[in-house]
Amino acid sequence: MQTQLLQSILDTAEGQAADRILRSCVHCGFCNATCPTYQLLGNELDGPRGRIYLMKQMLEGNAVTSRTQLHLDRCLTCRNCETTCPSGVRYSELLEIGRDMVEQRVARPWHQRLLRLALRRILPYRSRFTPLVRAGQLLRPLLPGKFRRVLPRRQRRVAIPDNQHARSMLMLSGCVQPALAPEINRTTAQVLDRLGIRVIAEPEAGCCGAVSLHLGATEESADFMRRNIDAWWPHIEAGAEAIVITASGCGVTVKDYGRLLAHDPNYAERAARVSAMAKDISEILHVENLDALRQQPPGRRPRIAFHAPCTLQHGMRLGGVTEAVLRQLGFELASVPDAHLCCGSAGTYSILQAELSTQLGDNKVAALQSDAPEMIVTANIGCLLELRKRARVPVVHWIELLQH
Repeated sequence: MQTQLLQSILDTAEGQAADRILRSCVHCGFCNATCPTYQLLGNELDGPRGRIYLMKQMLEGNAVTSRTQLHLDRCLTCRNCETTCPSGVRYSELLEIGRDMVEQRVARPWHQRLLRLALRRILPYRSRFTPLVRAGQLLRPLLPGKFRRVLPRRQRRVAIPDNQHARSMLMLSGCVQPALAPEINRTTAQVLDRLGIRVIAEPEAGCCGAVSLHLGATEESADFMRRNIDAWWPHIEAGAEAIVITASGCGVTVKDYGRLLAHDPNYAERAARVSAMAKDISEILHVENLDALRQQPPGRRPRIAFHAPCTLQHGMRLGGVTEAVLRQLGFELASVPDAHLCCGSAGTYSILQAELSTQLGDNKVAALQSDAPEMIVTANIGCLLELRKRARVPVVHWIELLQH
């Protein structure tokens, strides 16, 4: 693709990156074939190729309007297009740049600004989000059915194992997961303890930065990243061998710290180290001896449908890894048609684009239940909550299947 970006933009690191990405696109349109929003809306501007043209026009100095903003907002950032693209276009990186520029140039209506600010001020902070969840749990019997399915009953807090082992790994606790599904991280720590690995859940580490990043608050997002690096660094220097992440939406972000902070002279080197250490829990178990996790005595395993989050299969390119671990441990996996498509959760997308998210969620649950599984499992807290709204069978994080 030929480009004529404004010189003022080309003089920036972001502009240079955008120019390289745009030039790698060959207009083939393969991306539209696997884009969830293009499939639903049939509008070229609601597919990756059309959005790339909109961003190119903006970067070349053309007028930017709420129309451009709307089509970029509708993107799930599922990165399905990146898996499909034969030219290796880094679409998600271009989208970050484009969204940031649009956010600076197009004023949103007041109610949109208020909602987006509330999401940024509540979701990334455990000290703010958890009390709201607790209040909802008290009122749970009065809530509509779909909210009761999403909001779990409050569970008794159980400390994660702290046995001493020769090996240790850090674990990102996350921001919403400890309140909504604390059993995920607890089970992960128990599983790794059985494998001879001590888990360190550093309390000063918090949100990975994804919420702010996806809402166009890039510097705020970078602050979250820096805080996590500072919190983890003493443990890394002390010999922690990996950073275990149980929410793939967080994992894909932490693995990108090196790129996102590459121009920060105080953090670039450490950010790259953190990115290299970040591992989804499936990556850890895939290379470990799992004999200690096999069911004793052998018993019947439930037949499950695995939902591979977009951040796992397209963002981190770990498609098939979790499934291989589950099969190795004796689980039968039901077939899932169109497994590459998004469930509609996509971080805050289910709140900001509720209508599209609902259509995608309904389609995904229908596909997951089509082969009559007894249970649906996934690898991301957002997907888990979205699927629970609709599924007729239990929905859990796959690591919970390995509870002792």
